[in-house]
Formats: sequence, structure tokens, C-alpha cells
Amino acid sequence: MRQTGTAYTVEEIKNLRLKGAIYIRMSTELQVESPENQEREIRAYADGYDIEIIKVYADLGVSGMTAEKRGQFQALLDDVESGRSDYQIVLYLDDSRWGRFVDSREADYYRMQLERKGVICQACDKNLTMTSTIADRIMTILKDESASEYCRQLSNKVFIGQCNLILKGYRQGGPAGFGLRRMLVDEFGKPKQELSIGQRKSLQTERVVLVPGPESERERICWMYDQFIAGRRESEIADALNANSWRTDFGRPWTRGTVREVLTNEKYIGNNLFNRSSCKLKSKQKANPENEWVRKEGAFASVVDAVQFYRVQNIIRDRHSKISDADLLARLKSLQLQTGRLSAMIIDESENMPPSSLYCTRFGGLLRAYRLIGYIPERDYRYVEINQKLRILHSDVLSKTISEIQRVCGRTIAIDSCTNLLELNHNLFMSIVISRCFISPPGIRRWKIRFDTGLHPDITVAVRMDSQNENIYDYYILPALEFGNNELKLQDENIELWDSFRTDSLHYILEMGINVNLDEVV
Repeated sequence: MRQTGTAYTVEEIKNLRLKGAIYIRMSTELQVESPENQEREIRAYADGYDIEIIKVYADLGVSGMTAEKRGQFQALLDDVESGRSDYQIVLYLDDSRWGRFVDSREADYYRMQLERKGVICQACDKNLTMTSTIADRIMTILKDESASEYCRQLSNKVFIGQCNLILKGYRQGGPAGFGLRRMLVDEFGKPKQELSIGQRKSLQTERVVLVPGPESERERICWMYDQFIAGRRESEIADALNANSWRTDFGRPWTRGTVREVLTNEKYIGNNLFNRSSCKLKSKQKANPENEWVRKEGAFASVVDAVQFYRVQNIIRDRHSKISDADLLARLKSLQLQTGRLSAMIIDESENMPPSSLYCTRFGGLLRAYRLIGYIPERDYRYVEINQKLRILHSDVLSKTISEIQRVCGRTIAIDSCTNLLELNHNLFMSIVISRCFISPPGIRRWKIRFDTGLHPDITVAVRMDSQNENIYDYYILPALEFGNNELKLQDENIELWDSFRTDSLHYILEMGINVNLDEVV
């Protein structure tokens, strides 16, 4: 009789006639030979124990630092958890292919999830014994921690390299911005060509720098600075630009946020900035304090004079600092008497009112400011009713989008009855999501956009609701290549960061419904 905990021999394992699954992962699509090599080695390992491979899971071009974007890894877990799997063992090349999780305990968590369902997890760089000794557990923990440490060290090295390139004056990704262009240079700094929006460098030795754009755009930037210094607000400048049919670098109408970007970004005085925000090791994106920013002054040719730039910054900083608390409350009370009710949106849309964020900063939240003027906002018990309206609205937006594209573009659109994904031109999949508005206790408006990552849409159209959740406020066109997380959180404090994806209508979606002739592209 076999003693508990005794290792199986190879012959004993062969007699079990195990059925197995293979898990393959590669981090980048450049590793074209990796999946084939992994599968070949794993099958050879399985043959040594007479394990019949009946299923292959492969995540190609996916980071192992998280399980969220690994569709096949999730399918593996789901198959075992739901009892749909017919195999008793899962084989992978080594522990790094299972995952390089930031928290090494996460790798063990997923293994335990399978093993408690009777499925063995086995790396092919270790002998198969069908048992787990203390030494085996310690060795696995050490390998998991080694994989995590590798990610941390690599992240630090990449960050140091990026900072070094910033200090040398090279651009590290992102669009150039209105009035600027991206110039591709060789390893000696010699210009090669101007890059259009969406174009990337092809050689590792190539670099990208910013150069001044067309004179007409530079003149408009200087005009914006002059107008702002003369006393015009960002919204007024945007209205004037739109009245002349002048568009942003993305061909979209100007907004308060896009004007503010031009007025506050240091790249317009030639400074190269990096690390203003970060999301290292798949963590949530966060804004960094200014003392952590990496700055190279005079990296590019400036578009506006530095004296003029800092004069604008001083105006923005001092714009509301001179308003006393008593004056702020008096304005708030006057607005309440005019409108009958108060909200962050009502405050922000009132031309002569300071922004709602200033009330939050001065008084610790909008609700406290309301109490100081004797205003008690009505509690909102319409949560269920709002959700019902939003479900109806989602159906209406789907129908409207389909009919408009078919009418304007003459294209047939398929809609998946199970997922509600729209299929345009047989090659573009689009998800439409409704983002309701939440108002936090301090009075800050927040929207949470949830991406249907499991459905893999190419584009997500987020329909943002107004503060009463009664009408559509605007739209956000969010390509999957730019947004890989499960959700995007918008609020009054960060809304300007995403202005380039914002639109007031479905006009840009209609343009996607038109197939472009290849000759026109060439």
C-alpha cells in the first residue's frame, strides 16, 4: 500500500492515464516563436508521463503581471471552477509563464483555486511527483517571488531609462498637441521625417522630439495667450475659436479644457515633462506631486514667450485666491435664490461663479458650504427610477446609432443579441455603455465608465449623463488600444485629462461607418 505523501514513480504516473491541458503565455507579439517552442517542450514533457493533451490555452502578447487581461487564463480558471474541464492536470513551461504577479501570493492563489477542484498545476521545469512536499512549496514560493522581483527591477530600469531620455530632450509617447509636431530623428539627432498622428518610430535607435507646427497654429496659440491675459476666460476663447471654424489638432471643436491645456502645458515654452502621473506595475493611475516630475527645460523650441507663459500661470493661480469666504458664500446664496436649487453642475455652468472645486477646497465640501448659507438639498430617492430610465436610454442610443450610420453611410450594422456589441463593416466592434453621474458628499461630480473587456470591443462609446441623470451630457470615444483597464473614473477634478476623447455628438461614430478606399490612404 502507498504511504501518504510518497512520490509517484514515472511508471505509476503513466498507469494513471492522465488527461491534461496546456497553458502558454508570451508577453509581446514580437516573440513569434515562443508559443510554438513552449508547446513543443510541454508536449514532450507530457509524453514522458503518457499524459494525453486534450486542451490548449494560449495568451499571446499579454503581460503576466495581472490576470485581468488574460482571456485564456480566465477561461482556464472558469472551465475548472464550473466543472467543464475533463483534464486532471495543467502543464506550463515554468512558473514565470503562469504569471509574474506583482504580489507573488497571487500566483499561488490561482494554483490553489484549481487544486481544490482536483486539478494539478505543474511547471515543466520540475519533476512530476503527484505530491507536494514542504521543499516543493518553498521552492515554488521562491520562484514566484523571483518572478515578481524581476518585474519590479525591470519596471525601475525602464523608468530610469525613460527619465534619462527625457533629460536628453526626447519625447516619450503621446500626441504632440496643437501647434506642435513630432519629428523623428536618428541616433545622432539628425531629423528624418515628421510623424503624423498615429505613426510610430520603427527602429530602436530612433528618437522623437517636438518641433513647432504650422505658423497658423502658432499664431492662434499666441492669440489665446493674449486674449487670456486681456481678461477673457477659457470658455470665451473656445467659443471664439469655434465661431471661426478653427479646430483642435484632432479636428474637433475647442472646449474649455482643450484651451486650458494650451495655456498651462510647459511644452509650449520648450520644457520636456515626464512622470506627472504614473501607473507602475499595473496599479491605478495616480497624479504625482510636482517634486516627482522629471523636467528638462529648453528641450524644444518654444512657441510662446516664457514671461507670457508664467504670467498666464499666475493669473490662473490667483484667479480666485482673492475672493473671501464671505464673498464666496454670498455668491452661492445669490445663485440659490436665482435657480431654486444648487449642484456642482449649476455652479460650474454659471458664468460669474467660481468653480465648485473652490468651494470644496475652502469649506471642505459643497454640502458644508450649503449648510453655511442655510440651503438643505433634497435627498435623492430616485435611484431605482434612474436605473430604469438608463436601461431604456441604452436601447434608444443603440437604435439611434444603428439607424444614423445606416442612413448616412449606407452600411449594414450587425448587433449581437447576447452582448449588444455593434459590428461595423465586418471588422470594427463597438460597445455602447451608459455612465450615470454620482455626486459625492463634497459635491464633486463623478462618472464611472465600465469597459466590457470580456467582450473585447475595438471601441467603447461612453454616454455620459448630466448631474440629474435625465439627459445625455456628452460622449467619450474610447479605443481599446488606449484604455486597457476595466474602468475609467471621471470627475470634476480630472475631466480635462480626457478632453481629446470627448465629443458632443455621434458625428465621429458616423465617420467610422464609412469605408475608406485604399488608394486614398496610399
